[in-house]
Formats: sequence, structure tokens, C-alpha cells
Amino acid sequence: MLSVNNISVGYKGLLALEDVSFHVEKGEVVSLIGSNGAGKSTILKTISGLLHPEKGEILLDHHPIHETPTYNIVKKKISMIPEGRRLFGRLSVLDNLILGAYVLNSKEEIGDALENVFNIFPILKERKNQRADTFSGGEQQQLAIARGLMSRPSLLMLDEPSLGLMPRLVSEIFKVIQEISRNGVTVLLVEQNVFEALQISHRAYVLQTGRVVLEGRGDELIKSDLVRKAYLGM
Repeated sequence: MLSVNNISVGYKGLLALEDVSFHVEKGEVVSLIGSNGAGKSTILKTISGLLHPEKGEILLDHHPIHETPTYNIVKKKISMIPEGRRLFGRLSVLDNLILGAYVLNSKEEIGDALENVFNIFPILKERKNQRADTFSGGEQQQLAIARGLMSRPSLLMLDEPSLGLMPRLVSEIFKVIQEISRNGVTVLLVEQNVFEALQISHRAYVLQTGRVVLEGRGDELIKSDLVRKAYLGM
């Protein structure tokens, strides 16, 4: 579904990614793991069109998208949930969700999308007229994911969805990601909570200083000496 081939991305003359390659098959949950500054978020921004590679290519269903404007990336059914949620705090839950549906073409499509996210997140339906900035951190993360689903994406990218959440809420968010996957949405996940991420991932890639240094199935990487020592404290 998605192929990232030998991309290098720089900021002000410094390379943040160097010759990074990976792929995501339809229906998979794929994780990118690594420490702060490894380049994980840069990859998502580059796929989203917020950054452009200095070399290499990104293919969606075998078609290049690495020079495509961001607003057209969303039209190609790729949606990203950014780190920090980035909600419109003064707007209601419903208004935030409607803004996520701007690429849909009819009231019927928007209605179907709303029904879908309300089934996944019932609390959003109960509190749809409440301002987003009155929600707790976990509730805001649910709203951010729901807003990303409103464009009816085929590929959903999540950047650190567990950041700042209590352990109980972290588990709930990962259960939601599994449910989204079961509903047929392909997931690309950037996450520092390595153990939880690998448990739900079909495959994962480990990044260090802008390079992929290890890849494999999620259950295999949990047992990897490199991952256990560097990220799991074992």
C-alpha cells in the first residue's frame, strides 16, 4: 500500500533522515519506534507532504506522492493524528469532527463518518456540544483520533498517541487502534511506548539517528536484545 524508498530529509542543511526505506501492506499495523530525535515524526510529516525528501520516493499504491501538496494527500485517503492532538479548543466536539470531514462530498458521507466515530467513541456523541478544551487528556486524544477518521482514510498515521496519558488510558488508546485496524483501516504508528506498540503491530521498524537499524514482526522485536536493552529496560 505504502512504499518509502531511500528517502533523505534535511532541516537547514542537516539530515534528519538518511536513506530510509520501509513498506506498509494493506490491513497492517506497522510501528516506527526509537528514541527522541530518531526521525520518526519527520517520516510522518514527509508522507503527509509537510516536508519533501531531498532524495528518494514515496509511493502510495505504486503512485508517487512525495511531491504532492498536503491537502491532496488527505484526498488520497491518508490522515495523520499529530503529536499533541492539535484540537480547536474553543470549538465543540461536533465542530472539530466536521472540520475533519472537509474532503467528503455530501451530507450523507459526513453522517456516515459521524456514525462510525460515535460507535468507536460513544463519549463523543454524549458530549458532542461540549468545548474540546474542557476534555481530559485521554478524551482529547479520542477526539483527535476521531477527527482523523472523519476523512474516511485508508491509511491512518498516529504520532505518539499515548504521550502524556496515564497507564490505564494508554491501554485504552491501544485497544482503540486495534479496533480501527479490525475495521479495515491500515495503521502507521509512531510511538515511544515500545512494548505496547510492538504488542499490537504486525511489523515494526527501529530507527536510530535517522536510519532504520532493525525491522521485523512485532512479537520478534519484543524478544530482540537491541530492543530489550535500549527501549524496554531489560
